Formats: sequence, C-alpha cells, structure tokens
Amino acid sequence: MNFTGLILGIFMLFVIGFGFVWVIKLEYYVGAHVWPWVLAAGIALAIGSLFLPSFWASAIVGIFAGSVIWGSTELPPQAERVAQGLFPINPRRRSRP
Repeated sequence: MNFTGLILGIFMLFVIGFGFVWVIKLEYYVGAHVWPWVLAAGIALAIGSLFLPSFWASAIVGIFAGSVIWGSTELPPQAERVAQGLFPINPRRRSRP
C-alpha cells in the first residue's frame, strides 16, 4: 500500500487550517498592506520547491507555498471583514495605509 497521497493530504489540511489563523493574525498585528510581500514570499517558496532534491521536502514546501500564496490573496478581504466588524480591530496599531 502507498500512503504518500494520504499523508500529503492530511498535511495539506493542517497547512490550510493554519493558513486561516495566520491570515487573521497577520492582518491584526501588521495589516493587509503587506500582501505583496507575502505573495512574493509564496512565489519564492514555490520556486525554491522546484530545486529541492527530495520528493518529500519538495512536496511539503510546495504545499506550504500554495497556502502562503492563497493567504496573500486573502489579506485584503480580511481587512474588509475587519472593517465590517466581523473581526476585531487592533487598537494598538496606529494607522491603516
């Protein structure tokens, strides 16, 4: 039996679940204006995964890169959800660009 797909699928579920949390926390503490930097980091991770010699390392970094790229596209909508009152605003953060 080959458990590779099942293991990677379970890992992907955890990474996606963690993605929801870090998008909310990043918007709360830093703001949504950093989304281009997060996108660049995700693209760099995706490109880096192409050059890893191990299948497992490449797959894990590639899955994580996909989650980071997705998270970068979710930061502006998260800021809208904060503005609508669905999530709390960080009172210590000075301004919102």
